[in-house]
Amino acid sequence: MLPIAVDVMGGDFGPRPLVEGVGQALDLLPDAGPLLLVGDETVVRHELARLGKENDPRLTLVHADSVVAMDDPATSALRGKAGASITVAVDLVKKGQAAAVFSAGHTGASVAASVIKLRMLPGIDRPGIAAALPTPMGRFLLLDAGANVDAKPEHLLHYAVMGNMYSRHLLGVAHPRVGLLSVGTENEKGNELTKAAFKLLQTAPHLHFLGNVEGHDLFEGKVDVVICDGFVGNVVLKSCESLAKAIVHILKEKLNQNLMRKFGALLSYGAFRELKQLGDHEEQGGALLLGVNGVVVIGHGSSSPKAVRNAIRVAREFIQHDVNAKIIREIQGLPVAGPAAV
Repeated sequence: MLPIAVDVMGGDFGPRPLVEGVGQALDLLPDAGPLLLVGDETVVRHELARLGKENDPRLTLVHADSVVAMDDPATSALRGKAGASITVAVDLVKKGQAAAVFSAGHTGASVAASVIKLRMLPGIDRPGIAAALPTPMGRFLLLDAGANVDAKPEHLLHYAVMGNMYSRHLLGVAHPRVGLLSVGTENEKGNELTKAAFKLLQTAPHLHFLGNVEGHDLFEGKVDVVICDGFVGNVVLKSCESLAKAIVHILKEKLNQNLMRKFGALLSYGAFRELKQLGDHEEQGGALLLGVNGVVVIGHGSSSPKAVRNAIRVAREFIQHDVNAKIIREIQGLPVAGPAAV
């Protein structure tokens, strides 16, 4: 089994939480290893020693002499920082020395390095970030969550196919319901992009296409895969994350206003804990970059050890289910021949 390459330098808080997440994966996931830890070797060895895992045979250190900072341009991964941790990690996949890469660093750099170095799957022209978001009944996929802000109709068709495969094989949905995010459920609603994509999605075999869905449909359990361009998807994703944090903050503030409310909150502790677990993005660990010829998981810059552990799990599951091969077969069966026009 090929290892997973983990960029342990790219997060907001340095390598400590990322290396701790690697340690958790090795302790709690039976098939986590082997793992390649990509970063400053001296720093990474220090963190491993702190965890007592400096001699773990499932770990191999790969030195990287720099990191792409969050305020660097995405092209830094390709120009001027050839030794950056994300660049080195993606190169390991390109060379066949790793089966997947996880990074909590610069998203744009991760996408750029993956697209240029790994290329795209046959028949796919643009990648899409698949973010799994919670509903009362489980999770739905939002695709694209920010990789391609200027999408064409063919790209949205490909996102639907890729999201369908992801939902079936990693989320366990037998017949995923696919919806196109628009400003109305009627067929004729939307902009030129969604109207053209609607027609393509209607012709796609093996898709349970519901038609247009609106923003209020997303969290009501009506749809399993939601398709949109990366501009809209990224706005939706970040707005949802911000709203969730605001609700938690407001709720805490209101519950602490008097003793009676505090007592009620204590009685409801179990419900609050379950609610937190339902909305915990760290259960998925990261978002898969679908469409590239490899397995790439992109984590939050603030990824905790738990998130890193689960990102490694998701990467292993994607590999074990051979999802990319299934995507290629579905793309080849589409009525639209060849890759999308640039």
